[in-house]
Amino acid sequence: MQVKVKFLGGAKTVTGSRYLLELDHQKILVDCGLFQGLKEFRLRNWESFPIDPKSIDLVILTHAHIDHSGYLPKLVKEGFSGPIYCTYATDELVRILLLDAGKLQEEEAAYAQRKGYSSHEKPMPLYTIEDVEKVFPFLKPVDMNEEIQLNEKVNITFFNAGHILGAAIVKIKVKGDYQEKKLVFSGDLGRYHDPIFHAPARIPFADVLFMESTYGNRSQKEQKPVDELARAIRETYRNGGVAIIPAFAVGRTQMILYYLHYLQQKGNIPDIPIFVDSPMAIDVTKLYKKYTEYHRLGPLLEEEGANPFLHKNLHYYQTQEASMSLNAIRGDAIIISASGMATGGRILHHLYNRLPREQDSIIFVGYQAEGTRGRRLLEGESTSRMYGVEVPVKSKIYYIEGLSAHADQEELMEWAEGFASKPKMTFLIHGEKEASETLSQKLTEILQWNTIVPEYMESFSLFEGI
Repeated sequence: MQVKVKFLGGAKTVTGSRYLLELDHQKILVDCGLFQGLKEFRLRNWESFPIDPKSIDLVILTHAHIDHSGYLPKLVKEGFSGPIYCTYATDELVRILLLDAGKLQEEEAAYAQRKGYSSHEKPMPLYTIEDVEKVFPFLKPVDMNEEIQLNEKVNITFFNAGHILGAAIVKIKVKGDYQEKKLVFSGDLGRYHDPIFHAPARIPFADVLFMESTYGNRSQKEQKPVDELARAIRETYRNGGVAIIPAFAVGRTQMILYYLHYLQQKGNIPDIPIFVDSPMAIDVTKLYKKYTEYHRLGPLLEEEGANPFLHKNLHYYQTQEASMSLNAIRGDAIIISASGMATGGRILHHLYNRLPREQDSIIFVGYQAEGTRGRRLLEGESTSRMYGVEVPVKSKIYYIEGLSAHADQEELMEWAEGFASKPKMTFLIHGEKEASETLSQKLTEILQWNTIVPEYMESFSLFEGI
């Protein structure tokens, strides 16, 4: 048997994770993400898929984030009809996330046509809600830690990765004619001391490892990021403003709610209303009670006054009208809305209204990928273009380091040291060029690993004649 891999995304970028394994004539796609950020990346979403989707036998998802799952509706639309394996929590999250993504695609295309700021005469969505719903029959959820036989040659097991609800490290056992080989995909690894999620599982053996490197060149040394968050909120409150927190609906919003509740309980921030303006975040938050085995909050969710997702200061806003009503608030409030990198969604209308106000603040609490509006705001752009208008940036911009759901460089190295023997080959993926190359160098120098930083569309032969 021959085993090959082709990097269809997530190579020298933190977006569009898609890894194609070819086992003789069998094709397995690990993750099926949407490209975000730089225009050159986003345009890849509109190109024909690099191989015929009909030829792909199955998809394996490490977790639900859109940069890992968001291309599925287009893949199915172009002819894929195989099973999509994931954990049970990922199955539920993917449905929520993709429906939201389809709705946003439709709304943005309609808005662009109405306002006339698209270069296309009739802007079309990448996919629709109807396209999204066609994905759901193919989802095949499986239990964490349970080995599943996909066919006579391939077994898979999902192990806890931390990061978000249902996120998994995937071990793929390939049985050749003479040998068995283990391929391990780290997915996105969580933190070792995360307040909500368990640390990533230790994996003892891998012949070939595909390892994320989002923070491969950074250590999140700030021991008390929660204090920085409190300071930013107190400063905004003293200025008589509103604190806007762009946060992904899955994972980051729940972590921020946990911290804000903790800070209000301790009296470290004022007792002001917190508005969660994201229908998707509301749906996701309900899943934390359903899947308590994935996180550490179980006892808190049962005690009155202890639940960070349900208390007197917290208000969930579902409708578009309720969302727009938040524009009238002039001070003493915190608004959390998606998306986390300010690339789309309800956060845009909040930024449109808040960026020109000196009293207000924008508090970024997670990684901002190259080419995103969040990254440009952090780099100090004086105006931000949205809805076809250049919006002046007068509000204060904060970045709180250390609240990321991604393992930093030290934690990535710690996870790598958990292998009982070094992999024969390690690919550094899901990281910008410098991050992947820095981690590659550290793994080579400190652990003497054989590491490779692949290029987009590059192919490698992993095994021959096994």
